[in-house]
Amino acid sequence: MNPVIRVLLVDDHAIVREGLRTLLSEEADIKVVGEATNGAEAMALTAKLHPDVILMDLVMPEMDGIQAMQGIREASPSSRVLVLTSFGDDHRVRGAIRAGAVGYLLKDVLKADLLRAIRAAAQGQPTLHPEAQRQLMRQVTTPARSLLDDLTPRERDVLRLIVRGQSNKEIAATLCVTEGTIKGYVSAILAKLGVADRTQAALYAVKYDIEIDA
Repeated sequence: MNPVIRVLLVDDHAIVREGLRTLLSEEADIKVVGEATNGAEAMALTAKLHPDVILMDLVMPEMDGIQAMQGIREASPSSRVLVLTSFGDDHRVRGAIRAGAVGYLLKDVLKADLLRAIRAAAQGQPTLHPEAQRQLMRQVTTPARSLLDDLTPRERDVLRLIVRGQSNKEIAATLCVTEGTIKGYVSAILAKLGVADRTQAALYAVKYDIEIDA
C-alpha cells in the first residue's frame, strides 16, 4: 500500500476548502491534515505539520501564496506547493514557478486531474494547467526586456531606487509619498517581474540594463 499523502489546504474561501476536503476524503491515499486561510497561516501550519503537499490559492488577504512560498520552503523544505487558483495570467504563473511551486492548476480542473497532480506533487513531479503552459511558452518566445516595459513610469522610478539600495522609507522620502504607497509599488513590481523579493527585482533590473541614473 502506498504511503498516505498528507495535504494542507490553503484558501481564504471556506466553501472551497470544504469542497476540497470532501473530495479528498474519498481517496484512501490522501489525507487533509490542516487548513489555512492565508499565506501567513500556511507558513505557520507548514512548520508545525510538515505536509507532503500544500494545495494553495494565490490571491488571499494579509499574505498571498507567492509571498508565502519562501517561508514555506524554509519551514519545510520537503513540502511541495501545488497552486490551485482562479488566475492563469502571465505574471502569477511566472511568479509561482520561480517561487518554487511544483505545479500550477486552475480551479476549473477536473477531479481526476487534480488527484493526479497531488500524487505527482508528492513525488516532486510538476503539473501545469494548459493555460499555465501557454503563459510559460509565451515567456520563452517574448524578449525578457518586455517585462520592464510593463512597469509604469513611477514603478520604474521605484525600481531604480531599489537598485541603488534604498529602503522603502528612503524611497518614500525621495519621491515625496508615503511608505505605504511605496510598499504598494514594490508589490506591483515584484508581481510584474515575476520575482519573489527586492533583491531579485534589483538583479533583474541590472541584468536587463534599466537606466539606473535616469
